[in-house]
Amino acid sequence: MSVDAKTVKRIGSLARIRIEDDEVGAYQEELNAILGFVEQLSEVDVEGVAPMTSVMPMTLRLRDDVVSDGEYPEKIVANAPLSEDNFFMVPKVIE
Repeated sequence: MSVDAKTVKRIGSLARIRIEDDEVGAYQEELNAILGFVEQLSEVDVEGVAPMTSVMPMTLRLRDDVVSDGEYPEKIVANAPLSEDNFFMVPKVIE
C-alpha cells in the first residue's frame, strides 16, 4: 500500500496537524515506511502460536465475592463534611 499526497493531507486534517506543502513529501515517505513495516508483519508465520496479552504467564488474584456492609460505617463517614445515621448528606442539586 502506498500513500499519496492527498492522503497525507487528509491524515493531517484528521489528526489536526497542519502540514505545509513542502512537508508533504517527508510525511509521505515516513508513512510509506511505516506501512511497509506493517506489511512485513503479515509474512511472519504465527501458525500454532496462541494469542496472548503478555509475554509472561499471569493469573488474576481473585477474592471471594461476598456481599457485606463494610461492618464499620462510623469509620466510613467519619471524614464526611455532613452525615446522619451513617449516611452521607449532600446538598440538593435538583431544583
